[in-house]
Amino acid sequence: MKLSELLHGHDHQVLHGDQDTPITSGPCLDADRVVPGSLYIALPGHREGGPEALGEAVARGAVAVLVEGPFPVPDGDRPTGAGTCVVRVPNARIATAIVSARYHGEPGRAMDVVAVTGTNGKTSVSSMYESLLRISEGARVGVIGTSGARTGGDPVPMPRSVLSTPESPDLQYLLACMRDRGSGSVVLEATSMGLLNHRVDGSFVDVGIFTNLSQDHLDDHGTMESYREAKMLLFAGMCRRAVVNADDPVGAAIPAMMPGAVTTYAIEADADYRATDLVVDASGTRFVLHHGDRKYPAAIPVPGRFSVSNALAAVAACHLLGHDLGGLVDALDRMPQIPGRFEHFGTRDGVSVIVDYAHSPDSLDKVLCTIRGFAPHRVLTVFGCGGDRDTTKRARMGEIAGTYSDLCVLTSDNPRYEDPEAIMDQVAPGIEATGTPFERVGDRRGAIALALSSAGLGDVVLVAGKGSESHQSVGGDLVPFDDMTVVRELARA
Repeated sequence: MKLSELLHGHDHQVLHGDQDTPITSGPCLDADRVVPGSLYIALPGHREGGPEALGEAVARGAVAVLVEGPFPVPDGDRPTGAGTCVVRVPNARIATAIVSARYHGEPGRAMDVVAVTGTNGKTSVSSMYESLLRISEGARVGVIGTSGARTGGDPVPMPRSVLSTPESPDLQYLLACMRDRGSGSVVLEATSMGLLNHRVDGSFVDVGIFTNLSQDHLDDHGTMESYREAKMLLFAGMCRRAVVNADDPVGAAIPAMMPGAVTTYAIEADADYRATDLVVDASGTRFVLHHGDRKYPAAIPVPGRFSVSNALAAVAACHLLGHDLGGLVDALDRMPQIPGRFEHFGTRDGVSVIVDYAHSPDSLDKVLCTIRGFAPHRVLTVFGCGGDRDTTKRARMGEIAGTYSDLCVLTSDNPRYEDPEAIMDQVAPGIEATGTPFERVGDRRGAIALALSSAGLGDVVLVAGKGSESHQSVGGDLVPFDDMTVVRELARA
């Protein structure tokens, strides 16, 4: 495909070369992924690329370059090379999404695309959506999010990334793979930064789901208002219809943004899909689902009100897209465990271990409140806080853990470029304020081992913060570490 075709109708200025240059290997943001025939996008501030890596990209075979802002017109002596087409665009991120979607044939048009946003529940709703359609209809569903990408249950290979919402060249590549592998539907996690940075643009989202909003990511957004505005971008013309949690006050603004195109779900509020008569125990939750004038007895194999809310979101989105409601409700209690989301393991000593991704004050509160509701004896919590993220939530998370737990084991989460001990110093006062005993064990494996060795028959151990992540981010390295794998290894020892 020619560069001129990829940019057709989009504001751009040719600085050098021929815009009819054929692009044969797709758009790239990372200089080290450029191959002959690539379009290199010199995205300002991109760690693995940007304008500074333009010479490397051309040397590796980029035949065209998109730049943003001031840029010298190259000549044969400049590092861009005489034959390289250089085009300036007003916003490189918007242009990246457009050219990436077009290069792959706008794959979102060929499938039902569902995008899930909110502070908590994105991965759970995505997995439930996938399971409901697979169980009820045998459908092949694509999933893109925190746990990677898969379609029909099979992984879709892609470059290693820590982004729940991939950069648009990778996202459009994944959508194209899923289209080509026969997926009729794709569900993706739309993070606040993914929306703000235009990664989801050009995906042709049919249904946007809003789960909830609570404190998180203030390191990126600065204020809760800015964080909220980033989430609302999904509903400001990016999706055709919306499924919204009516129990969350932020969701109340969405119907006015999309008149006549919003479907609601709730446990407390009046809604199009509502759950009542919840009964929670260690094995799951039973409830009655109301839609229209019909009532459906339902059950899910996950404890907790928040899990029922997530299930309602998935059911509503599936039904909105034309799938049979009765079949969806019947499939609810056959859903498998979601890795790292209230994932349960029982030891031979009668200890229940739950691994959960809870890493914000709201999610930790909900998980621990649910556990406290059915735990027959003590609750022991292993947790920490991520580095290079919102520091204001750390003491609050310590307070929540101490409030619901009989013993806390404070440890390292993903310290990234921060000192793990300094992070724990900020969490500890919150636990101390509750009077709950706690231990500090910086080594996460050692912390899990201490909790398991301290637990007895009927106790529940929560390992919170990382869920199904397969690594710890330490400095610039991704160190292999999976909470549930470690739990199983220690339980067998």
